[in-house]
Amino acid sequence: MARLCCSGELLALRRGGMNRSVCHHLLTQCKTIRELQRIHAQALTHGLHPNQQSISCKIFRSYAEFGRPADAGRLFDEIPHPDIISFTSLMSLHLKLDHHWKAISVFSHAIASGHRPDGFAAVGALSASGGLGDQRIGSVVHGLIFRCGLDSELVVCNALVDMYCRCGKFEPARTVFDRMLVKDEVTWGSMLYGYMKCVGVDSALSFFYQMPMKSTVSWTALITGHVQDKQPIQALELFGKMLLEGHRPNHITIVGVLSACADIGALDLGRAIHGYGSKSNATTNIIVTNALMDMYAKSGSIASAFSVFEEVQMKDAFTWTTMISSFTVQGNGRKAVELFWDMLRSGILPNSVTFVSVLSACSHAGLIQEGRELFDKMREVYHIDPRLEHYGCMVDLLGRGGLLEEAEALIDHMDVEPDIVIWRSLLSACLAHGNDRLAEIAGMEIIKREPGDDGVYVLLWNMYALSNRWKEALDMRKQMLSRKIYKKPGCSWIEVDGVVHEFLVEDKTHDARREIYVTLEIMARHLKMDPIPSPLVLTDGEHML
Repeated sequence: MARLCCSGELLALRRGGMNRSVCHHLLTQCKTIRELQRIHAQALTHGLHPNQQSISCKIFRSYAEFGRPADAGRLFDEIPHPDIISFTSLMSLHLKLDHHWKAISVFSHAIASGHRPDGFAAVGALSASGGLGDQRIGSVVHGLIFRCGLDSELVVCNALVDMYCRCGKFEPARTVFDRMLVKDEVTWGSMLYGYMKCVGVDSALSFFYQMPMKSTVSWTALITGHVQDKQPIQALELFGKMLLEGHRPNHITIVGVLSACADIGALDLGRAIHGYGSKSNATTNIIVTNALMDMYAKSGSIASAFSVFEEVQMKDAFTWTTMISSFTVQGNGRKAVELFWDMLRSGILPNSVTFVSVLSACSHAGLIQEGRELFDKMREVYHIDPRLEHYGCMVDLLGRGGLLEEAEALIDHMDVEPDIVIWRSLLSACLAHGNDRLAEIAGMEIIKREPGDDGVYVLLWNMYALSNRWKEALDMRKQMLSRKIYKKPGCSWIEVDGVVHEFLVEDKTHDARREIYVTLEIMARHLKMDPIPSPLVLTDGEHML
């Protein structure tokens, strides 16, 4: 009805003309971008824009609200003296597009033009500072907020806490937090994020239990924080407590819990979360379906992952990449490569992560020539500059194929400094193919970058021992002792009746340790009673039992 009214008034205006009050009214009633463009044209025709400041600012803000950054930017430049609301609208537009530096530039322009910032402008500037991770800019804005008397506004204080936390500055964030007389859920949630980012999840958990108000958002932040900190079991325990306290998980919570299930292969629990997500319509969210595919694949149910993939109607690049990666992880590299070509035929452009997945698939499937071609295609056709991950896949591909000299040459000609993952990949390939020279180089590069890595010392010790280089082997042993480096115990998880159990080597902390060790002893006795197979002959006079 409003659309008909606006269109009818515009038709009447073509006959009778437009004035300031009528233009304001039309802009208030405007519902579509086409109507806005007509009003804009009429304002130009009748001299209202850019001569009438309020009209120009209102048209600009309307373009910004319709999400038309290019049109809004051009119109903003035509306004002789934009008001603070227009400056703030332009900042918000840049923030939506993650153009943080442009938002800061607009804020600086507003201050230089003599405008006194209000709370909304200050929040926009703080959000941009946090997005850049630049505490220096944030501190300057903080000083301006203090001088303008905005530091008593709740929304501004919340933005200050958030900015300092995102910049990794915990103490200033805590100072602002402690001085706040009024705190809401956003305040507590921002401070919780600060604890997780700057102090650690253990301190965040203690802070969380002190919070007077806990929302789904804060529970979700705590769960995802534990997942990111590689504590999936604790994340699942928190999820259980969240449900017991009556909080309804959102799609971000479900993604976090599915990630935790994927990390430990908790397939039964993952299926239960899938069922819950289906009932609550969360599985219509593309991010949730991608997380479901990842969970099923990492839990060993590639068929379920592919079933979820086929049900997705509007597949994006991440959906395709997740499924390609899933086949890669399961060792079906050829299927992953086939899916990559299906993706191209569907019209979806691959991104940098897609190429990491498909190059890894070529490595696992031994498709050396196809991997080379895809690496060249990534650079020459899709203009994607190789990153460390791409180089790592290629080194792994060449190393698995025994092309160690070519892998060494690729590392020497990389545009970036090779990281420890690349050197580990080369070390493994060299040990597998018996290239002691390159293995030693790779091992020393690893020790240079990560002297506390226990695995590389053990691998090099074994290599030296097998080559009868006992002096070098002893030197490795001495380095481990002098640096107090000890081999870390192995760790594994198993899910039984929906409960995830964690074990370490020689673990004596589990509640059922007595029953476990008794069962293992019985199994060992049975194995000893079985007939011993004939020894496997390696060479004359050598046997391996």
